[in-house]
Amino acid sequence: MASSLRLLLSSPRTLFALVVVVGVVLLALFDEQVAPTGYNEVDVPRRLLAPGAGHWFGTDDLGRDVLSRVVLGAAVSLQVGAVAVGFSLVCGVTAGLLAGYYGRWLDTVLMRLMDVLFAFPAMLLAIAVIAVLGPGTTNAMIAIGLTYTPVFARVTRAAVLGVKESVYVRASRSVGASDARLLLRHVLPNAAPPIIVQTSVSLAFAVLAEAALSFVGLGTQPPAPSWGRMLSEGRGHLEDAWWMAVFPGLAIVLLVLAFNLLGDGLRDVLDPQQRSALEAARSRSRRARRRGGRS
Repeated sequence: MASSLRLLLSSPRTLFALVVVVGVVLLALFDEQVAPTGYNEVDVPRRLLAPGAGHWFGTDDLGRDVLSRVVLGAAVSLQVGAVAVGFSLVCGVTAGLLAGYYGRWLDTVLMRLMDVLFAFPAMLLAIAVIAVLGPGTTNAMIAIGLTYTPVFARVTRAAVLGVKESVYVRASRSVGASDARLLLRHVLPNAAPPIIVQTSVSLAFAVLAEAALSFVGLGTQPPAPSWGRMLSEGRGHLEDAWWMAVFPGLAIVLLVLAFNLLGDGLRDVLDPQQRSALEAARSRSRRARRRGGRS
């Protein structure tokens, strides 16, 4: 575990991603203490002020502080992303475990159901679900979670197929271990690496999906501070108040990039082939530094 963590932190891009993700999480946890004002404190006489000492990110068309809304919007994006991915993780991993381990008719039924969901473009499926449930943050979580359920199901099933006939699984089965024990104690832990990587990547897409849904008015509803909603409000002021759209847009880009880079770093550490290549590169770098130090 310690060696994996050191290897993960040895990559500058992964370290950058961790710093960004941890920073955004801390912002979301302590948003009310960090934000200069409330998210909906209107001050019409100070509307459309450019970034400056009083308002570092400027003010919007209602005089609300953009920095405060960006900071407070972090909690919304992370909450939607975490709950949506958690929902798809539980449903998808359960379906993938059962389909991969038992196979036969159960595999056929579950995976055909996943194929039906996977056949729809992600955003189109999310919009269709919200059209039935209605707009709102909670319904956006359900829609995004349902969209990514088949992704986790496929990843989990593929991983389970690779480990369910391993020596340790057969040995445990031969001594009378129950299916539940085999799945939870042996199959799932050894199938976890690709699931962990997919979780990080899905968090990036969930944040992006929430922003897209809020942008078109189907996600978080005003006056709650959503980065996507702030982009929608700022698009009509790109010429006279560019900061209304630029700062929430940068927040989305930075967080999505961080989750993607973190997923790449986790893949490099958890995949045996990638890990071997990374360790070999680190060894070569150490030898080169030693030779440089001697000379």
